[in-house]
Amino acid sequence: MTPLNFVREGEGPIVVLSHALGCDLHMWDGVAALLARAHTVLRYDHRNHGASPRVPGAFGIDVLADDAAALIEREAAGEPVHFVGLSMGGMTAQALAARRPELLKDVVIANSSAHYPDASPWQARVARVQADGVEAIADGALERWLTPAWRATPEGADAAAALRQTLVNTDAAGYAESCKAVAAIDFRSSNRRIAVPTLVLAGAQDLATPPAMSELIAASIPGAKLASLDAAHLSAVEQPAEFVESLIDFWRSL
Repeated sequence: MTPLNFVREGEGPIVVLSHALGCDLHMWDGVAALLARAHTVLRYDHRNHGASPRVPGAFGIDVLADDAAALIEREAAGEPVHFVGLSMGGMTAQALAARRPELLKDVVIANSSAHYPDASPWQARVARVQADGVEAIADGALERWLTPAWRATPEGADAAAALRQTLVNTDAAGYAESCKAVAAIDFRSSNRRIAVPTLVLAGAQDLATPPAMSELIAASIPGAKLASLDAAHLSAVEQPAEFVESLIDFWRSL
């Protein structure tokens, strides 16, 4: 497994936060600050992102799940964790819950998908990045990540600028391979085997993974709960307090 860069903060039950494609662990700054008041928060950078290693070659989301499992085994000392993943992190959550349920108290799958029937948009993005670099797709990503209304506020503008810089700094080859991994997901069968408590969080204004994708995930996982935030794709960035409230409500219900 690839040793991942991570930050540990707070005390209490362990919550692991898994970020979106093209982001890093700072995507969770607002959520982590709130959760760390009563939890141990462990957030990390996926391989090929942030300060984690660049690993050449192709991989699948199952590899990201194995990376996360190794981190949990090392840092949680046998304690099952709350695992919260958004977008690519939510795909990691789906793979991890099916493969290593003994590591988990529960999972939260936010702004994610279980399958892409048409991979051509991902193929086009890979080709663009390979030809022109990550900068070429950065503005389009920001349009999907955050609502225009929030980006127009001072707080939203600052967040958008920081997210854009993180995306542009992402290794182009690693980003392209991550896109290929995302494009290839198919959790439609394995999700039916997930037995840990699951919350699926949709973004009502999410253009990247529309609410219908979250509805399909929730329908495929036995007993899964479905909730929604009035946000775009990076709901945890745009509405950290509401995101955390959804987590706490879910955990209290278990």
